[in-house]
Amino acid sequence: MRSYRANLIIMNGNLKSGFTLLEMTVVIMLLLSLMGLGLFVSTKYGDWQTGRSASEQLRNVYSAQRLYLSDNPTATVASITSAQLIPYLTGDATALPVVKSLDGVTLTIKLDVTPPVFLKGTATYDPSGQPLDSIWDVGQ
Repeated sequence: MRSYRANLIIMNGNLKSGFTLLEMTVVIMLLLSLMGLGLFVSTKYGDWQTGRSASEQLRNVYSAQRLYLSDNPTATVASITSAQLIPYLTGDATALPVVKSLDGVTLTIKLDVTPPVFLKGTATYDPSGQPLDSIWDVGQ
């Protein structure tokens, strides 16, 4: 008598190895979990990229703020308006940069403090939770 193993298939008298249903299920589950992990990582990368872009915009406003104050030494930070800063922004800007939060809400830039910060409503917006990490803020 022949001994039968779970992963061997006999076809036309030839012994062929194959995968069992359990092995195929394990492989499929592994592939699905790797795909899920990849989607999670790509979403977090997109959030990080949005934060970095916002930080660059805010750093541009901060540079314009410092240039304006150096050209106008009697001016105070509290008296700066967006119209005064626009000529100092890079790239021939005609308005302050528009930045959206992670949930799609347009943020405003508080100009009367140095360094400037993003506001969502009346609260400072920095979802990174770190005030000097250069994501959603000017950084160090």
